[in-house]
Amino acid sequence: MNEKHTICWVDIPVENLERAIAFYSAVLNQEVQKISEYNLEFGLLPHVNDNISGCLAIMEDRKPSKNGALIYLNVEGFLNEAVATALKSGGTLLKPVESIGNYGFRAVITDSEGNAIALYSKNMNL
Repeated sequence: MNEKHTICWVDIPVENLERAIAFYSAVLNQEVQKISEYNLEFGLLPHVNDNISGCLAIMEDRKPSKNGALIYLNVEGFLNEAVATALKSGGTLLKPVESIGNYGFRAVITDSEGNAIALYSKNMNL
């Protein structure tokens, strides 16, 4: 059987690519790689092999928003640290760490560009 993921890619709109790359690299504790090819420039979010990922991009038809889709980023094992780093890196806290039942834990922040992003961990490791 060929498994297909419902979500296959995410474009996160940004206004300042360098600032956004620094923010996400700090919060995810992994390098966001700046890519410039095919007349495109974007920040490639960390991923392994064919894992679902996405990018940070300046887009004419999309603007950062805290009212659109809510993207969950995996910060397994360091949720509280990721929230603290987000706040130190120019983000704001919309919802503090909360249980989402058997699914795990999340906090909702705004990124450096104004997008609402959920930081997610299955287990709560303080």
